Amino acid sequence: MDIQSLGYRTDLIFPKFDGQILDRGDYLVILTPTNPTYYWGNFLLFPKPPKGNDLENWKAIFSKEIGSQINAEHFTFGWDTIVGDLGEIKPFLDAGFDLSQSVVLSTQEVKMPTKYNQEAVIRPLTDNLDWEQATQNQIACRDPEHTFEDYQIFKRDQMKRYRLMAKAGMGLWFGAFLGKKLVADLGVFATEDIGRFQNVGTHPNFRRLGICGALVYEASCYAFEYMKIKTLVMVADEHYHAAKIYESVGFQPKEHQAGLTWWDKSKS
Repeated sequence: MDIQSLGYRTDLIFPKFDGQILDRGDYLVILTPTNPTYYWGNFLLFPKPPKGNDLENWKAIFSKEIGSQINAEHFTFGWDTIVGDLGEIKPFLDAGFDLSQSVVLSTQEVKMPTKYNQEAVIRPLTDNLDWEQATQNQIACRDPEHTFEDYQIFKRDQMKRYRLMAKAGMGLWFGAFLGKKLVADLGVFATEDIGRFQNVGTHPNFRRLGICGALVYEASCYAFEYMKIKTLVMVADEHYHAAKIYESVGFQPKEHQAGLTWWDKSKS
């Protein structure tokens, strides 16, 4: 299955490292056995949006392909769209699925944002303390619908992956520091000459201070100069203000991405 979407294409950088991508012709199976609670690390990618009778069919495929391999307590489906078409999602929404809509932004050059925090020191993470601070910051930035207990299990496994990828020379994780305290972080990882940002997170107590824009700008400059990346890709929630911050650095919307996820919220 050939993937048109730049967003989903760069998503696959990560399971290629420590997971599995199985091409079934009519769909892709993406597995991350090291992190079974990672919804978007264990999902199905279809070539087209859902039709009216796809709910039970897609769930059955998921149970066969993913549920039989890991202890998955979720269902996650994506489809290869570049315009964000949704198809017939009502049966999924009626069954308790959440719709994810993202904008895919990219750039080949960046500009310093107008709102730029001059006090923040931005650099790659270097030691255990840096990585622990970044992990704690990522947990602090979680969506309120996820409990601390459950989310930290997922996030610690995910950050272990990123650290191993950085060690393997596939990318870097950057932090923005005020003094010795990390207050924002993100990752940049590459496949050939395309770089993909991951998990831009600013601590809730340090938002709207120009730190995020400065972090994205400096990490982008580093990626272009030292990682020899020609195109940087960022995926952001369409309904979240962060996309405007990325645009202030020079990223431009190119595509729209969609997906569906279900998990038992009574356990959250």
